Amino acid sequence: MSFVRRLATEADIGQLENLIPLSARQLQADYYTPAQIEAALGPVFAVDKRLIEDGTYFVAEAETRIVGCGGWSKRETLFGGADGPHAEGSRELDPACEPARIRAFFVHPEWARQGIGRALMQACEEAARAARFRDMELVATLAGEPLYSALSYRAVERYAIELPGGLEMVVVRMHKRIAEA
Repeated sequence: MSFVRRLATEADIGQLENLIPLSARQLQADYYTPAQIEAALGPVFAVDKRLIEDGTYFVAEAETRIVGCGGWSKRETLFGGADGPHAEGSRELDPACEPARIRAFFVHPEWARQGIGRALMQACEEAARAARFRDMELVATLAGEPLYSALSYRAVERYAIELPGGLEMVVVRMHKRIAEA
């Protein structure tokens, strides 16, 4: 199965809004309860339009269908949509001393384990390096942790984020050096 990698556009938002819940509900099911996944849809699992506006969000496309997405950010927010409760701010990070963020990775369940996540991560790391970032940081779900570990990200901290309805979701903050000073 082949796919092309390209920058996301505003015209992709509808497909992304369909892909994200499908991906979360199926690929996170072995790690989180259905209630946790549903509570995370929106505040945690969401399209961040700011990434598209910044030109830092990629999609993997097979013919005209988006089968994966993921991006990086030069902004402070670690995860969630731009309007969600976890959007700490839109302050731009200093590449000399702060890590860029890996954000919002989702793959269509039928396309899981086909190299999409790796291809999108490569695009993100290359773009962040070109923007003079030396480090990357991300907040991984438990389902995503094996991929990021395989790509040399190391776990820094495990913690629970609060979800609506009094629920929590355990996540892993991870880090990787992508360039030397």
